[in-house]
Amino acid sequence: MAGIFARIASGEIPSYRIAEDDRFFAFLDINPLAKGHTLVIPKQEIDYLFDMDEETHKDLWQFAMKVAIAIKQVVPCIKVGVAVIGLEVPHAHIHLVPMNTMDDINFSRAKLTFPADEMKILAGEIAALLI
Repeated sequence: MAGIFARIASGEIPSYRIAEDDRFFAFLDINPLAKGHTLVIPKQEIDYLFDMDEETHKDLWQFAMKVAIAIKQVVPCIKVGVAVIGLEVPHAHIHLVPMNTMDDINFSRAKLTFPADEMKILAGEIAALLI
């Protein structure tokens, strides 16, 4: 059975989609650290980021960079922080977190929640910059 991120990328599980191509997928984290917290994944199920071949690894980061630039244009922040943890879900992924303070990317703190309509609008605004 496919893991949760593969099921999200395939559309089996709904998500707040931001960007997609034939190999990568970006969507809003439903338990974000900050408004606009986004996950970027390869569609291929690869557990560990450094198990990717070099070309896929490079292309994933280029895809993530485009998403981060769009996030920064929509969400007021100083920078979009990056984290790769990889213990919570066995599917390689990059966290893109809008930051105004260091605490905005503190994974130990309580996660936020936003209404579904606000998440949908936010995803749409970010996605619109990537078309």
